[in-house]
Amino acid sequence: MQASGATLEVTTVGRWQVGERVNLERSLRIGDEMGGHIVFGHVDAVGTIAALEPVGESHRLEVQVPANLAPLIAVKGSIAVDGISLTVNEVGPTTFVCNIIPHSWQHTNLPFRRVGDPVNVEVDMLARYVARQLAFRAGA
Repeated sequence: MQASGATLEVTTVGRWQVGERVNLERSLRIGDEMGGHIVFGHVDAVGTIAALEPVGESHRLEVQVPANLAPLIAVKGSIAVDGISLTVNEVGPTTFVCNIIPHSWQHTNLPFRRVGDPVNVEVDMLARYVARQLAFRAGA
């Protein structure tokens, strides 16, 4: 496997072991129907699983993220965790929570994850562009 230095800086790729399960979800392509999440496969940072617990038939996933990423995460916004596109249900100062439905639980690597595990996090692309424009207008 090959990965650039930039990829190794913001992802868990350098920690992967032979035989480890990873999620591969195709990114949005121009011309595709937009029926849900807007994620592109560009990891922003490594987060840490703060909580992972069953709630009824689903699972509650809480992820701690670097402080600079937190302002880009919004309730009902899109986010990707380890390549799984999800909807944000709750937001804290440096955490977010997603509900993992049974299908996603059964068809991803989440059953193999534990509290404290690092995960790749990609925020919504629109949030990145809005933040950039606001910073530009503020003279940052």
